[in-house]
Amino acid sequence: MSLTWPVAAAVLFGALLHASWNALVKSSSDKALDTAVIHMLGSFIGIPLVLVTGLPPAAAWPYIFASVVIHIAYYIALAEAYQHGDLGLTYPLMRGTAPLLVALASSLALGESLSPLAWAGVLGVSCGVLALGLSRHALESPRAVAFALANAVVIGIYTLVDALGARTAVGNGGTALQYVAALFVLDGWPFALLVFMRRGGAVVWPYARMRWPVAAGAAAASLGSYGIALWAMTRAPVATVAALRETSVLFAALLGTWFLKETFTVRRVIGTATIVAGVMALRLG
Repeated sequence: MSLTWPVAAAVLFGALLHASWNALVKSSSDKALDTAVIHMLGSFIGIPLVLVTGLPPAAAWPYIFASVVIHIAYYIALAEAYQHGDLGLTYPLMRGTAPLLVALASSLALGESLSPLAWAGVLGVSCGVLALGLSRHALESPRAVAFALANAVVIGIYTLVDALGARTAVGNGGTALQYVAALFVLDGWPFALLVFMRRGGAVVWPYARMRWPVAAGAAAASLGSYGIALWAMTRAPVATVAALRETSVLFAALLGTWFLKETFTVRRVIGTATIVAGVMALRLG
């Protein structure tokens, strides 16, 4: 498998979608509740998709169930990271570190190997993350950094699980779209119910009624972004797609500056540019 330009363009568009819905979460007054509402709506959006595409093959379901469990940890860490730090810090740490883990693990789990140029990309991403992580702002936000780095590990795990699941679905006569639709139908419920029970109906329903138009757009962006990534992983090496997808770091930094009025410091420019350069080298390798 190789990364063609049409697949690369699709993944880049998915990266923009991913950065967009993360910016919407960061802009909210209640990150955990917003994340819960978004992914609950994502479950409802997935229902008509399942009706159209059909269910994935039986062999893919163990991966779907495992991914649902892993994503609970992802949502918890995501909401906490955004609660304690701004988008321009936490998003690059989460999304910039995950490709390193995927690249290291994919050779063992999937039998994929990296070229010297790709490993140069790994080093570039590492240096970019270090530049961001050692900033003064990061030292002032240790909880944000801790949750972001923990979530990078979770992202790496669910990326490999879902890549294997999507490939299993395709290998057994199904499609990546069937896999991601079924995943989203189940995925939004556990974390959403956990948050809803903690907050109570008196808080949840007024917030959901106020926020649902924005949350529905974010849910569609989340589903579209991940659907594109899993589809691409059935046609190109997982480490390559995972790395290219993290160009969303650049989109997130720009969105955080333009719409959330976050400071785009010189260190952030250097760190983000280094991450993006490393990611692109990993893709080209």
